[in-house]
Amino acid sequence: MPPSISAFQAAYIGIEVLIALVSVPGNVLVIWAVKVNQALRDATFCFIVSLAVADVAVGALVIPLAILINIGPRTYFHTCLMVACPVLILTQSSILALLAIAVDRYLRVKIPLRYKTVVTPRRAAVAIAGCWILSFVVGLTPLFGWNKLGEVERAWAANGSEGEPVIECEFEKVISMEYMVYFNFFVWVLPPLLLMVLIYLEVFYLIRKQLNKKVSASSGDPQKYYGKELKIAKSLALILFLFALSWLPLHILNCITLFCPSCRKPSILIYVAIFLTHGNSAMNPIVYAFRIQKFRVTFLKIWNDHFRCRPAPPVDEDPPEEGPHD
Repeated sequence: MPPSISAFQAAYIGIEVLIALVSVPGNVLVIWAVKVNQALRDATFCFIVSLAVADVAVGALVIPLAILINIGPRTYFHTCLMVACPVLILTQSSILALLAIAVDRYLRVKIPLRYKTVVTPRRAAVAIAGCWILSFVVGLTPLFGWNKLGEVERAWAANGSEGEPVIECEFEKVISMEYMVYFNFFVWVLPPLLLMVLIYLEVFYLIRKQLNKKVSASSGDPQKYYGKELKIAKSLALILFLFALSWLPLHILNCITLFCPSCRKPSILIYVAIFLTHGNSAMNPIVYAFRIQKFRVTFLKIWNDHFRCRPAPPVDEDPPEEGPHD
């Protein structure tokens, strides 16, 4: 008999479904925009597509699995473990995509004249593949043995039961908090976030340094180039800020669980932290639409061409910005 759903669970499911209904179409639109607009084909936007793919998967896969876990079905231990791991993979993929974007923007302002020879489409594709492979390794580590199977088996045997343990499927019942804090947070979340903050600070410093140079008759192109870089860097730094704001509360709660087991964590705080992590996947397309003109124009064109049946003006497909001239 399936477990009954309380009014609180029904409200939780409703909010999760709403987040998914915003996240999936929004991020599909981001991918679509890059596909149809030639001006969105440089390395940065390829990394943004990788981030959007992870966000689509959050809405289409992670949120349904989170709803399933919230209902609390009884499953075998390893079945529950496989349900819990996708969110770890996709979170790590998002972090590495954000790191790749930050490094790419740094190279654009640090070595603008050599950027196109250093960041080639092939190297960008290799970087994206590497990010996803590493994300799978980090996210599937619990399946390789760093989990709570031993603890659950001892409790299972103490009850006189045999075979693989059957449990009420909950994230904290299968995923070790030592893994979540020491490995996931302290190694694969916090250091990349801090590194990205440092990279963006350096990016803003380099751009400001160039923009503050005295404008000469021949410096129009560099001024225009660095002006565009500043606008894009601000938008991408906002994406990073929203990601940190969305994910740090849950990781802080995990630290409290590990270091202060007796501390009480209000259920509402846990649910808010979970909503923030899932809601982050819906935020990025909104930021792109309001902050990056090429995305905004392309979104409107897609809307008019495919949903209003009224052709929009041609997309301003500026060629990707060249570096400043000598």
